[in-house]
Amino acid sequence: MVELAQQRGVAPAQIALAWLLHQPGVTAPIIGASKMNHLEDALSALKIELTEAECQRLEEPYQPHPVLGHR
Repeated sequence: MVELAQQRGVAPAQIALAWLLHQPGVTAPIIGASKMNHLEDALSALKIELTEAECQRLEEPYQPHPVLGHR
């Protein structure tokens, strides 16, 4: 994510939020803004369009884990 953010000249938080906003079922991500730049990054993420290749690159390292404590 950091590498992609550097390539695009944006903050990593913007890439993370841009990816999150393009996920089905996500209607309201919790951004936890405690400083003005957090809010500015969140708003700027709305303008970022990630390509399919970029999304795949971001998702590649993910390893699913079983949900614990639910039956």
